Amino acid sequence: MKKLLSTLLFFTLIVAQAQTTVLKGRVLDKNNFPLPGAIIQIELTGDVTTTDFNGFFTLFLEGDQSSTVKISYMGFETIEEVLEPNSGESVEKLFVLTPTVNELSEVIVSGFQSGIVKAMNKQKGDVNVTNVISSDQTGKFPDSNIGDALKRVPGIMMQNDQGEARDIVIRGISPALNSVTINGERMPSAEGDNRRIQMDLIPSDIIQLIEVNKSVTPDMEGDAIGGSVNLVTRSNPNDFRFAATTTYGRNPIREGGQNYNISALIADKISPKLSYAFSGSIYSNDYGSDNVENEFEAEQSLAIVEQQIRRYDVKRTRRSASLNLDYNFDLNNSIYFKSIYNHRDDWENRYKLKIDDIDSESDGTLRVKRETKAGGPGNDYTRLEDQKAYKFALGGEHLLGKLKMDWKYSYAKASEDRPDERYITFEQEEIPYSNIDLTNPRFPKFAISSDYTNPGLYELDEITAENKSTFEIHNSFRMNFTLPYNNNSDQLKFGFKFNGKEKERDNIFYEYTDNFNYSSMNDVTYSDVSIDSYNAGSYNSGIFTTKEFLGGLTLTNGELVLDEFIDGNYEANEDISAFYAMITDQLGEKTKVILGARIEGTNINFKGYEFESEEDETLADVTSTSGSDDYVNVLPNLTIQHNFSDKFVVNAAYTNTIARPDYFQLVPYRIVDTDNERITEGNPGLEPTESVNFDLTAEYFFSSVGLISAGFFSKNLSNFTYRYSTQGYSYNNASWTYRQTRNGGDASINGFEVTLQSKLNFLPGFLGNLSIFSNYTFTDTETEFIDQSRTDLPLVGAVENIFNVSLSYESEKLFARASLHSSDDNLFEVGDNIYEDIYYDAQTFVDINAAYKLTDKIKLIAEIKNLTDQPLRFYQGLEERTFQVEYYDLNWNIGLRIEL
Repeated sequence: MKKLLSTLLFFTLIVAQAQTTVLKGRVLDKNNFPLPGAIIQIELTGDVTTTDFNGFFTLFLEGDQSSTVKISYMGFETIEEVLEPNSGESVEKLFVLTPTVNELSEVIVSGFQSGIVKAMNKQKGDVNVTNVISSDQTGKFPDSNIGDALKRVPGIMMQNDQGEARDIVIRGISPALNSVTINGERMPSAEGDNRRIQMDLIPSDIIQLIEVNKSVTPDMEGDAIGGSVNLVTRSNPNDFRFAATTTYGRNPIREGGQNYNISALIADKISPKLSYAFSGSIYSNDYGSDNVENEFEAEQSLAIVEQQIRRYDVKRTRRSASLNLDYNFDLNNSIYFKSIYNHRDDWENRYKLKIDDIDSESDGTLRVKRETKAGGPGNDYTRLEDQKAYKFALGGEHLLGKLKMDWKYSYAKASEDRPDERYITFEQEEIPYSNIDLTNPRFPKFAISSDYTNPGLYELDEITAENKSTFEIHNSFRMNFTLPYNNNSDQLKFGFKFNGKEKERDNIFYEYTDNFNYSSMNDVTYSDVSIDSYNAGSYNSGIFTTKEFLGGLTLTNGELVLDEFIDGNYEANEDISAFYAMITDQLGEKTKVILGARIEGTNINFKGYEFESEEDETLADVTSTSGSDDYVNVLPNLTIQHNFSDKFVVNAAYTNTIARPDYFQLVPYRIVDTDNERITEGNPGLEPTESVNFDLTAEYFFSSVGLISAGFFSKNLSNFTYRYSTQGYSYNNASWTYRQTRNGGDASINGFEVTLQSKLNFLPGFLGNLSIFSNYTFTDTETEFIDQSRTDLPLVGAVENIFNVSLSYESEKLFARASLHSSDDNLFEVGDNIYEDIYYDAQTFVDINAAYKLTDKIKLIAEIKNLTDQPLRFYQGLEERTFQVEYYDLNWNIGLRIEL
């Protein structure tokens, strides 16, 4: 450490003696909005730099001669300004650009187009392979959360939960191999079994810019095989700004289903030194979903082992806020505080009709179970899922001569609590059925005797309750140093980061059946929850115990049921230490090279439980287990950008990235299930998945604001993870089923993507107001297993074809857009054979949104989402065998947006 500090002091003394003029500049548009990705060039030396997210840049002007600074930005007029030397001093300068006017005296960049232009300029200036969406552009799509906005990006598919986009697939690569950061820092996960942040926690209202990094540089975190999504919150305004949006809409899937959203932004630079930006959002959605699930036999047939018909009634409320403060001590020293808070509550009731124990060969009977899920009176008789994710960061930037130092400490926490979650189940056995209607094999339906609707024939099966709690905490500190050499375009950058993580899941489960003597459903309050227009098919749910009756029960002196929760409880502590160094070198006027490496060391300790179902009766009987692991990854990096012209840019990258196993996969738990003759174990020996990546992208930018691009990517993976399963495991002198997550062999991912974004102003008349945005991504994967003979499987989560297209119309007052997103099916889970593999089915979404300018300050906005009524669907082995299908119907809203 002493040697490091001495070296930094030496650098500081050397660079402080150079007699240079430090230009601290900012580039804005005429509305005082920052222009990210603007190109700043000193004509005398040819030095080039670009502006950051907030339009800032720093240049060092050598000697005592005047310098001409040229600033260019696609869609805006280029400006030049002569700066006189001010040796040894820092100079602050503001540059304001005006939109380009074409030969017909038309402004190239209109108000509706401004977000698209900012995104394209930022993307053009990035040396690595990126796609960018600005906050303006996000607002043009019908997207209430960031996940929905992201599915418009080339190569992006979102996996849905309860009708909203939650997990991100990048270039056909599963969510487990991608990462999400907020202002450059990885966010913890609110879920207990993975590392992913839930994208439906974050509204688009509080985000300024989304940057999808498909290739990384050494100063970025290395756990991003598919890519890294960076969400940038609003900060550092140049003057006062206020904006507010309010919308109201309906959800036809439920009678009385409605949604509303209220969001606001207020920001100001209240002195030359201090500025703030606050964003807030409240979103409420009363809706539901119609669900059917089937399990088929492990062979090529339509024989059903189990069927479930589920009705969900959901109220989702999301509250989010972001407060950012910036303070400048002087031109060379500044600090900032950034915060983001997201809180989502899901109040849910579920009514599940379960058909199993099907005897199709002898007497033609089956069993029916009717289960109500609810919560206690404190949760309004609903099951509450309470998720939070928040982060606070304090950082600073300091210029010591030519040496720039920046640092940041951040604290982040994510949690999920599900208190007093209750279930009551009644069952009736040996109900006669005549046949299964397979007219439409995707929607099989049993023809059951009318006895299954008689409440007097149902006996109490069980009454249970559980409490679930999960949290993850990140404490991180990073420091970076940047030193220019030769000129402004060449620089050495190095730094370090420490991230300490803590994860814990603590669930508990009780049964109360013996405390109640209900002889049939006639002893409880019940109601018919069937829906005439059930979206998932012509199914009738029938009668169920009401949520008020279940929630009103006094549940005391329950029996602990270990096998329902003990295997899921664990603790994990992970420390990641990272060091990197990189040089950015301008080779001539057209080529820029980044060369460097990142070293990440990981140390993890974990605690789990070993449970024997035949022997363990109390918590004291359960054996606690522990384990640890540590490893080091060296990640070299070479990134090149070549500008053939100011419109034609080629980016190439050779990178190395990793994906750490999920915490729960590493926990050394062991579950011996005697009833089902099955053993399930964690795997403390799992290694991180490693990937060697190559990316090549060519982009041509149109003068009229647009682009056409094509890219190729290749990834070679080792040690990918998959679920190993065998039915030939020897235990207790018998053949049992054994399951464990393991490392596979090697896998390869190859693909390409193309994008076209353009105004169609060559068309006659009003058609010249149309614009098109489209992209297509193809991904091909191959895998090699170590412990399994199956070699014909694609990589889990890999999507072969992803397609997006949107057509928009824009006039002086009206903006309207229709968007389509389509993606192929993909392998979701590997089963014991091809007929037990689970696939996430293909999906197609169509959304429409519009904005009409009532005045210069007020817009009328409207949107319709999911016009195709696209369900969430999985199938088992064969496409016609529906494993799960869940419908949400379309929804719409209308509202006003005010900007001051």
